[in-house]
Amino acid sequence: MLSRKGIIPEEYVLTRLAEDVPEHARYRARERKARFVGKNGACNVAHKNIREQGRFLQDVFTTLVDLKWPHTLVIFTMSFLCSWLLFAMIWWLIAFAHGDLDQSTQMHLPGGGLGAGGFVPCVTEMHSFTSAFLFSIEVQVTIGFGGRMMTEECPAAIFVLIVQNIVGLVLNSIMLGCIFMKTAQAHRRAETLIFSKHAVIALREGKLCFMLRVGDLRKSMIISATIHMQVVKKTSSLEGEVVPLNQIDIQMENPVGGNNIFLVSPLIIYHVIDKNSPLYEVSPANLHQHEDLEVIVILEGVVETTGITTQARTSYLADEILWGQRFVPIVAEEDGQYSVDYSKFGKTVKVPTPNCTAKQLEEDRSIMDTIPLSPRSTTRKRSIRLKPKFSIAGEPS
Repeated sequence: MLSRKGIIPEEYVLTRLAEDVPEHARYRARERKARFVGKNGACNVAHKNIREQGRFLQDVFTTLVDLKWPHTLVIFTMSFLCSWLLFAMIWWLIAFAHGDLDQSTQMHLPGGGLGAGGFVPCVTEMHSFTSAFLFSIEVQVTIGFGGRMMTEECPAAIFVLIVQNIVGLVLNSIMLGCIFMKTAQAHRRAETLIFSKHAVIALREGKLCFMLRVGDLRKSMIISATIHMQVVKKTSSLEGEVVPLNQIDIQMENPVGGNNIFLVSPLIIYHVIDKNSPLYEVSPANLHQHEDLEVIVILEGVVETTGITTQARTSYLADEILWGQRFVPIVAEEDGQYSVDYSKFGKTVKVPTPNCTAKQLEEDRSIMDTIPLSPRSTTRKRSIRLKPKFSIAGEPS
């Protein structure tokens, strides 16, 4: 529905929906490398054979927040129900030990008055375990219907009353805090931080650059937004050690400079492929041979409205990197302000690009002489033809 309204690009929606399709339902011509990070930001890592399961109980709050909603709601309900039943049993034992159940059975006066011989119960109007359970609920949630009440007869009952109130406050704090944290989790805000479906490699300022586009669909900004990029691939050391997931940080450039970005409108983030880059020896001819290559992009910042740190992630495999392509402009100036056309967010056009590696281009600059360079482009500015709001009538003859 969002794509039909023009809020989210169609190809972006198709990318997100494709992540939800089961693996057995997809048609693939060849075996594809397993992603380390999915297009929707989910990490494709399965933790197995964890022997020290007790470590999760040392951080109970985080464990509760990480649980799925059905499990959280069951724990939420059972925690209160078990506490009510536990203290109901304690109240019933106090009444049984004091003889309240026998006295109330022999003579019961309306309003919880004195029984035979001036007997004063610990809790008035408590006749059975059901009465004790109802009194336990009234004490813990402070309902106070008025039918059952404590007396000064039993000091032990007063102590139990204090303990149950403290336990109820602790349970309320933990469970309500858990529910609040689950509803305000940072990844909810990341749903409106989008990345282009494909990354591109093209010339910029005479150098080969790896480029991608990032945007924010909301008007509320991401404060102190930073972006990082890593290359994950299988490597081996000189000693023969094989590292299946070697993470290599690569330097990125953006229009603002450094890793900090001002994400008011979509930005094209690029990485200059130099001798320190893992893509230094990659060419369009052997790009398909780097099947173990995966570029991970991480956008992190503070949500302006809530102050919670959020993180959005995506990745690009070798077959999702387009050589000799450039993103089309999507920012236009009209009616005294800048407008963004998200229907063209991931669209690219072919541009003249050398079919060689960045290493070959640096060693032989004469290759640039064979590349026709287009003139510099500027921000599009739409010319709007305004209709006159008034007309001048002809002079009468």
